[in-house]
Amino acid sequence: MKGISKQFPGVLALNEVDLELCAGEILGLIGENGAGKSTLMRILGGDYPCDTGEILFDGEKVEIKDVQSSIALGVSVIYQELNLAPNLDIASNIFLGREPRKGPFKIVDRSDLYTRAAELARRVGISASLTTLVENLSPGEQQLVEIAKALSAQARILVLDEPTSSLSPGEAGKLFEVMRSLKQSGVAMIYISHRLGEVEEMCDRVVVLRDGERAGELDKKHIRSDEMVKLMVGRDITRFFPEHGEERESEVVMSVRDFSYTGGKGLVNFDLHSGEILGIAGLVGAGRTELVQALFGIEPAHAGEVMIRGTKTNIRTPSDAIAAGMGLVPEDRKALGVVLEMPVVENISLSSIGTYNPPFMDKAKEVQVATELVDKLEIKTPGLGQFVQFLSGGNQQKVALAKWLATDPKILILDEPTRGIDVGSKSEIYKLIRNLADDGMGVIMVSSEMEEIIGLSDRVLVMHEGACTGILDRAGISEENIMHLATGGNGN
Repeated sequence: MKGISKQFPGVLALNEVDLELCAGEILGLIGENGAGKSTLMRILGGDYPCDTGEILFDGEKVEIKDVQSSIALGVSVIYQELNLAPNLDIASNIFLGREPRKGPFKIVDRSDLYTRAAELARRVGISASLTTLVENLSPGEQQLVEIAKALSAQARILVLDEPTSSLSPGEAGKLFEVMRSLKQSGVAMIYISHRLGEVEEMCDRVVVLRDGERAGELDKKHIRSDEMVKLMVGRDITRFFPEHGEERESEVVMSVRDFSYTGGKGLVNFDLHSGEILGIAGLVGAGRTELVQALFGIEPAHAGEVMIRGTKTNIRTPSDAIAAGMGLVPEDRKALGVVLEMPVVENISLSSIGTYNPPFMDKAKEVQVATELVDKLEIKTPGLGQFVQFLSGGNQQKVALAKWLATDPKILILDEPTRGIDVGSKSEIYKLIRNLADDGMGVIMVSSEMEEIIGLSDRVLVMHEGACTGILDRAGISEENIMHLATGGNGN
């Protein structure tokens, strides 16, 4: 791709970007949200035409007019939101729209379909029966079906956009094995990820985009997190995680005693102190999200008691939790954290709408509170009337956070607070979380990222299969100790 430029109304998304890809290479394509990665790949995939520039395959100039012409050239883009038919089985998804047919009436040849699908399933390591409906597969298995589907179309170039964002470590490892195998067979891959450790492990070369332009390239021996971050954000983030405050005696803002919930296999006990960040760690399926949802009244609690500032509190619904001074920023911000089709100001007032005198609404107060929070959190938006869907992932997350800060909570629960957010925005979110704790708020943070748990938490509660296996104080927080407890080890 040479000199690729693309402009949308009011935005220069790409400016003279070059990208070269070799057969049998895994090329990392990284950059902050809004850097132009997705736009560049959508041009390669035929979703958008470029305004200027040219694309060459095997040295010959080609024209990619639409998705079909891109597929015909051997390009397959696997987006973060998988494009599968959940009500069809594995084999039917692999050859969807390209089913082998026979006879004068072109009836689908089911025997040939399953024979050919079996070979592709073997190649990418799908162990489930080919008659299994895709909706019954795990996210990792669905990812492999997408890859098999791409290979069935004779893909020479495979674009993987955040492929591990919803995978367990085991599923991610299996995906990496498949990628290495495809690399050996000559398939070229473009790997897009905010997880820089994965980029360092898997990629032969890295191209970095910043503000729609090519910021630089790193060869294999120079692919390191610090070098990638410098190119991505244009500055050296010398301290990615903010420093911990001084350890001091502080008020217990929340006590959880003998607490059990749906999916839990033991009783959970912990205290949360004012000014503390309590990390909750564990492998996929450990029950972390289920625990915080039960504490917030989204899911029913079965037993136990919750005390807020020494007072027993009966939390049956989220309204009870809000009234008790709690807030919850959920894992899926686009579906549950914000309303994308609403402006920033209305999103921020959602959880505290009762304080604005509905149904008449004190608009002046609503705007005042939103303006203060936009300034405090440094939310980058053209104005309070901007629809949230047009903000970057990091700024969407800040809006979700602002919505709860408007309720003046004493306890804030954050479930995967930086999922899908670029490295520069992550650093900003970390500083915000630490500042909230330093101001006296009690913070509970669920995270699947080990660096995040270790770098930000004052203490860590570790879960395994729905049970709490131990709580680590700051001196005891390490990857080894967390993994020991997360795999069922005893905290004693």
